[in-house]
Amino acid sequence: MIDTEALRKKVIDLAIQGKLTEQFPNDGDAETLYAQILDHKLQLIKKGKIKKDKALPDIAADEIPFDIPDNWKWVRLGELCLQITDGTHRTPTYQSEGIPFLSVKNISSGAFDLTDIKYISEEEHSELIKRCKPEKNDVLVCRIGTLGKAITIDIDLEFSIFVSLGLIKTTDKTISDYIVQVINSGYGDTWIKDNKAGGAMHTYKINLNSLALLPVPLAPISEIERILQLNDEVKTHIENIYNLQAKYRNDLAVLKSKIIDSGIQGKLTEQLSEDGDAEDLYAQILNQKSQLIKEGKIKKEKPLPDIAANEIPFEIPKNWKWVHLGEIFEHNTGKALNSSDKDGELLEYITTSNMYWEHFELVSLKKMFFKESEIEKCTIKKGDLLICEGGDIGRSAIWDFDYEMRIQNHIHKLRGYGGINHKYYYYMMWNYKNRGIIDGRGIGLQGFSSKRVHSLVAPLPPIDEQNRIVERIDSILEQLK
Repeated sequence: MIDTEALRKKVIDLAIQGKLTEQFPNDGDAETLYAQILDHKLQLIKKGKIKKDKALPDIAADEIPFDIPDNWKWVRLGELCLQITDGTHRTPTYQSEGIPFLSVKNISSGAFDLTDIKYISEEEHSELIKRCKPEKNDVLVCRIGTLGKAITIDIDLEFSIFVSLGLIKTTDKTISDYIVQVINSGYGDTWIKDNKAGGAMHTYKINLNSLALLPVPLAPISEIERILQLNDEVKTHIENIYNLQAKYRNDLAVLKSKIIDSGIQGKLTEQLSEDGDAEDLYAQILNQKSQLIKEGKIKKEKPLPDIAANEIPFEIPKNWKWVHLGEIFEHNTGKALNSSDKDGELLEYITTSNMYWEHFELVSLKKMFFKESEIEKCTIKKGDLLICEGGDIGRSAIWDFDYEMRIQNHIHKLRGYGGINHKYYYYMMWNYKNRGIIDGRGIGLQGFSSKRVHSLVAPLPPIDEQNRIVERIDSILEQLK
């Protein structure tokens, strides 16, 4: 798959370096455009319409990230702008209707999103725009929280903005659109990352004084217009790629669903007489559990009711058997987090936030104390099937690492009897989740309780066919990547 966002930024980077457009002698020099902008600002200062800027420092050699054509010029963003400000720093009084009041969430997608906006009174809006008045062709930029995303105001809308948005006023729309491209480029991302303030206990932000210092590669106005036109054309192509990939991903998800659906029902494999019957496997599992009960390694379970016809989600081959998941798996949840518990060994653990379909995210794991009596119960080993009790209920993964780990109580650990193939039941969980068979129940925090895991109805194929099904599904899905 093509990373369309990275591709878009790469195209912009090349464009603002002058590598996608031809430099023509009759374009003139960026110095001319720069002088025109300064003269325009001077006239407005004389008329009292804007304030005189503080002089900005010259751009040092180590601030220049790339070479530009000879007829271009590096300038500070503040030199190109009539004003750089931000929205109100106090929370206004909201009301059900009135003047729209926008914040980062309304532009962070890269376009205006007016589906969820707040409103303020006309009186309050009139006060706010005395300092910060957004107008058509101005630039809005995310400066707190979400950083750097910029758009040109291209709609006729009277509105005010919160402090999380910066407002940049320029001499005309072409300059605004070009500034947006620079800020939204890969170069802009890197500059913002290097110049953001905050962190630790504070939200990241771009200070207005810092924003004014952003070095901008200024081209002659004719070339800027060509760059913007080219970017519009490329943007259309990239959007087409994005839409085609989205359709492909959707089609792929549907196909994956059908493959797994067919696989766990025995429709992708042949039922072979030498496989034997699932009844034999079931009997072996019961014998194994009976022996473990005698040895005191597991407790005797209460018998579960027979499986009713309305509990069966699909037909299975004649030599398969419907069972309860708890009959063929030993299962339990991990340890509940208790900050006051300081007894035992301090060990890393995973919770549902570390678990995803088919993989784990194991960066910066937390630790808690485990007593010696708790460690075995809460420890997972390579091959164990894990199922989320809460969060994305039923989400499953197989622990495929050579080292052991502990689990928190919102994860079920399942370890099968009789040599059953855990991957087959991972695919079963994926199918059940996709079908809506698994959902949340209860009031408040919903979950997939141990009782529900134990009583979940599951197909039991003979072991050899389980293995063939997994191999077949794995092989087909690998070809689809």
